[in-house]
Amino acid sequence: MIETIRQARPLRQAAIGFALAAAGIAGAQHLAAQAIASHNSNAPVNYAADRIELQDKQKRVVLSGNVDITQEALHMTAARTTVAYTDAGDLKIQRIDATGGVVVTRRDERASGDVAVYDFNRKIITMVGNVALRRGSDTLNGGRLVIDLNTGISSVDGHSGGGASGAAGSGGRVSGSFSVPKKS
Repeated sequence: MIETIRQARPLRQAAIGFALAAAGIAGAQHLAAQAIASHNSNAPVNYAADRIELQDKQKRVVLSGNVDITQEALHMTAARTTVAYTDAGDLKIQRIDATGGVVVTRRDERASGDVAVYDFNRKIITMVGNVALRRGSDTLNGGRLVIDLNTGISSVDGHSGGGASGAAGSGGRVSGSFSVPKKS
């Protein structure tokens, strides 16, 4: 019986360590989400690109080549974007679809991925494919990132949907590294 307790002790310590690490990761994700959740998605959107094509009948604008979009402190770059809008008296952006090396930054936070969708009606930003988050020296990698600007909750999972592996070499898992305060 004493031998069984001795054998169980390392497992219990590992489980406690895992639980503490998971709580730390969840807390770091929550802090990053809170910072971006304070974003004003009603602010004007400014954009620039090598080429801009207005498709008035489809109510969209296609921007291609070094696309640069800014809304307050939120900044997005991509190879190509499609901006869907409504035209009921005044133009209102409904959605931005971005592809090709998409990078979204806000202050010291940086998210990158293959594809991004910013849904203005739902106030949700979704990035898919080789997603990488950076905040200072902290990193988080996965297949899909969803940021809900309404609630301040963001989630990262390992798969980008359709069964494809998200982060290269991750096997469909979320991985990362968080800095730990140094003790004096």
